[in-house]
This record gives sequence, structure tokens and C-alpha cells, in this order.
Amino acid sequence: MGKSYGFIEITGVVAAINALDIMCKTADVELASWERKLGGRLVTLIVSAVTAAVNAAVEQAIKKPASYAVIANPHEEIVKLVELSASRWKKRQQENPEEALESKNSSKK
Repeated sequence: MGKSYGFIEITGVVAAINALDIMCKTADVELASWERKLGGRLVTLIVSAVTAAVNAAVEQAIKKPASYAVIANPHEEIVKLVELSASRWKKRQQENPEEALESKNSSKK
């Protein structure tokens, strides 16, 4: 099985963290990237793993998403898009290490 991406758009940062926790506990997926829009009122989570794991994770996490999708064997342009999003996320962590530390600490609770 090839690499797949799971996308969940959900309202609110707390709901997004909860959805990510469910996805990571349900299947062997990892967070590829995430983005906040509208001041954090809309959050997009992108997880990656093999198709079966991504499907299981997304199915368990969808409570009230604005939208969701699983893309198996993504086209190279989708991979580039996710990598661009991930690079922006990592850049923000490097520019503001305190926020990254707070994020890590809150995910361990």
C-alpha cells in the first residue's frame, strides 16, 4: 500500500486537537501539517500513513467536520502542496519556539 493523506477541516482549535488525538490513537498516522484560518475558527489537519490507517483514523475522528477527504496515492502536486504547508508550519515553529513548546506541552496532557 502506498502513502495516503487524510484531510479534516473542523471548527475550532480544541476540536482539531481532539480530532488529531483520536486519529493518532486509532491508527498509525502522523501529523503532516495543519493550518488555522479565520483566526483559528477553521482548522485543517493533514495526516499521512498507509491508506488503511488514514481511512481508519479519519472515520474515527469525524464528529462535526466542515469537510474531510482521504487521498490514496496522491498526485505529486498534492504532495508538493502538503510539503509547502508543512514547511510554513515548521518555519513558524522556528520563528516562535515558545509557541511550539506550548503546543508540544499541551499535546502531552
